[in-house]
Amino acid sequence: MPSNLGAVRRFWVETLGCPKNRVDSDKITGLLVRDGMAAARAPEEADLVVVNTCAFIEEARQESVDTVLALRSTAVEAELVVTGCMAERYGAELAEALPEADRVAGFGVPVSIGAVPDSAGPLHGPRGQGKGLPRFDLLNLPRPAAEAPWAYVKIAEGCDRRCGYCAIPSFRGAQRSRSAESIVAEAEGLGVREVVLVAQDLASYGRDQGRGERGIIPLVESLRRRVDWVRLLYLYPSDLTDPLVDAICATGVAYFDLSLQHVSRPLLARMRRWGDGERFASRIADIRRRRPEAVFRSNFIVGYPGETEADHDALLEFVAEVGLDWCGFFTYSPEEGTYATTLECQVAPELAAERRRELAEVQDGITAAKRDQLIGREVLVLVDSPGVARSYREAPEIDGIISVPPHLAVGQFHTVRVTDALGPDLIAGAVSV
Repeated sequence: MPSNLGAVRRFWVETLGCPKNRVDSDKITGLLVRDGMAAARAPEEADLVVVNTCAFIEEARQESVDTVLALRSTAVEAELVVTGCMAERYGAELAEALPEADRVAGFGVPVSIGAVPDSAGPLHGPRGQGKGLPRFDLLNLPRPAAEAPWAYVKIAEGCDRRCGYCAIPSFRGAQRSRSAESIVAEAEGLGVREVVLVAQDLASYGRDQGRGERGIIPLVESLRRRVDWVRLLYLYPSDLTDPLVDAICATGVAYFDLSLQHVSRPLLARMRRWGDGERFASRIADIRRRRPEAVFRSNFIVGYPGETEADHDALLEFVAEVGLDWCGFFTYSPEEGTYATTLECQVAPELAAERRRELAEVQDGITAAKRDQLIGREVLVLVDSPGVARSYREAPEIDGIISVPPHLAVGQFHTVRVTDALGPDLIAGAVSV
């Protein structure tokens, strides 16, 4: 039950979607704490429940709505605020369709009374329809120290690309990079051993400030002097230059998360994206020649309008031959207002799902084989929690884990020997010193 009148008000923040949303939630949490509130142990004990939603695809939107409804039934007396991508994208429409929410607050709109930022902005919902509330810069808000030995750090907001399937620029806006000084200061204040940089278009960091590649590389170099590991997520393939590859490898985390999406040149053109399978494979092979220990991850869209059997076969061949360490596959989701919805030759959902299953089966075998190859090897790991660790090969919350003896200190690096593999995960024992 919510706290009594006069007691400290308690909050619960539920986060859905990508790591970028996780950073936003951390900053909301910091704002609520500074507003005099305290974190609740469970949503039913909260006076304020905040749901940070995702609107990337239909599946994510449905999960967001289901989460709001579930929390409403759990936290019956709490004030329920919906924020995040769905709130920004749909605003008053969402407030009308979701009366279970007390308020719908877009980016930069405070979720608690008492947050006092700078300029006015809209608030949707029964308690605030038609009113204005002060706005603040969520991207540059300070945040609490991390509870884990790693943390996501968002270095920019928005995106200047116009991929055919993506609605993000329509509600996140154009790219807006943070200052390098603010990013470094945030990383230092988190008290972590690993920083994971995230943005909609990571390698373009600083381009909106006129710095181009001179933005991301100096930032990475500055951060690696302050934390043990620096990991980069979401790299557009055309921006993966030799100097950037060198800067990434120098961090001790030779991990390349490449946003490829497909390999068929005609289909990528329909996606309004650069490249093809031959260029991607050549670049990956070149990095492997220079850095044999490099690890690769990517994601691919299956069933994009116009995808033929030949396109699908080309993707299957690429996945089988290139052998990415980690890979995700997503069926195409029509997003209102995007170029893709105007295209003919929509792929039947059943066919797209079948293609996705076929690709996932191939990739599962590749990932398992690569994990098997590590059996018997010694690896350096960072222990995230008792008995759970990762090497540079595994991004937190995304890839597999390494099970280690529970006595190994959390937040410390240890050398372990891999003894077994279970699908994407590994089992390892401590190496005696």
